[in-house]
Amino acid sequence: MIDRDELGAWLRLLETPALGRESARKLLAAFGSPQAVIAASAAARRDIVGPAASTALDTGTDTLTALIDTTLAWLNADAAEPRAAITIDDPRYPQALLESPDPPLLLYVQGRIELLGRAAIAIVGSRNPTPQGTDNARAFASHLSHAGLTVVSGLALGIDAAAHMGGLEGAASTIAVVGTGLDIVYPRRNLALAHRIAATGLIVSEYSLGTPSMAPNFPRRNRIIGGLARGTLVVEAALQSGSLITARLANEAGRDVFAIPGSIHSPQSRGCHALIKQGAKLVETAQDILEELRMPGAATGAPSDTAPDATPAQTDDPLLAALGFDPLTLDALAARTGLGAAELSTRLLGLELDGLIARLPGQRFQRQPRR
Repeated sequence: MIDRDELGAWLRLLETPALGRESARKLLAAFGSPQAVIAASAAARRDIVGPAASTALDTGTDTLTALIDTTLAWLNADAAEPRAAITIDDPRYPQALLESPDPPLLLYVQGRIELLGRAAIAIVGSRNPTPQGTDNARAFASHLSHAGLTVVSGLALGIDAAAHMGGLEGAASTIAVVGTGLDIVYPRRNLALAHRIAATGLIVSEYSLGTPSMAPNFPRRNRIIGGLARGTLVVEAALQSGSLITARLANEAGRDVFAIPGSIHSPQSRGCHALIKQGAKLVETAQDILEELRMPGAATGAPSDTAPDATPAQTDDPLLAALGFDPLTLDALAARTGLGAAELSTRLLGLELDGLIARLPGQRFQRQPRR
């Protein structure tokens, strides 16, 4: 357990506004520990980070004292899930993240801390996925978690949430990396999911308690998602998205990048297609990932029914054959099948109730993957 003096030194080093991450790293490299940085003379620090940052470190504030008190109270609270502040020199600090280009100096964690040492796969994607994308994310995550890979994602709506839910279904569980302090859940719609993850998985942040949701935090968070994992799977993503940032950072860290292809007509597939053009590995099943990472799922008893099928043959219904796998409007289906609007609507309703198709906004319909 970190004590007050050590925590205070770390927080002063990391929360002093005039001192950025690079300056903090330089001071640690020069003096060895945050306590030594604080104890050093202003002149000695000035030679490394300049006068403004050096002087700022000597100025304690009521805000910093309050943050130290709040953090210690949070760490020592009688909570159901273990809590910790893990510094970069802590033996529990994840080796995979330590080997990434920009590892955080301090991590706040809540839940199953041992998951930091497990082999992991990041799964990311759109906040506004198609129904098939949501199903794919959950099914891939479930299969990979059963096979021994902890699923890492960012607790966002859409693909992230589906990946976490799938990860919770397997023994390897899931890690949520968030862009706020751990006393804040964002988005609030994922509050129940966050509680489930804290109970049987792990929530991680580099941000101090009380840090609200701010736009710059999330691209920075993405480097941790990619850094914790052996590879990153992008399920669905637009061309301009945070998921592609995560994939780029994972690639820069020397990790594998995987992408699921989709319809050439879907904006949510364009990011995945761009990644594949740039060298990401095209995957159709979770087994493709396990084989690439040399972790055959069959050896760990992963249930075969959680492996997504890229070309499901659910039935020989001619309406499903006419629908194909891309979203289609009612008018387009009528033109393909020659069926009248009334008969077509009745048959589509039956397929929807059977879970074989999904009704999308704009009176479009899409075939669903095999359950």
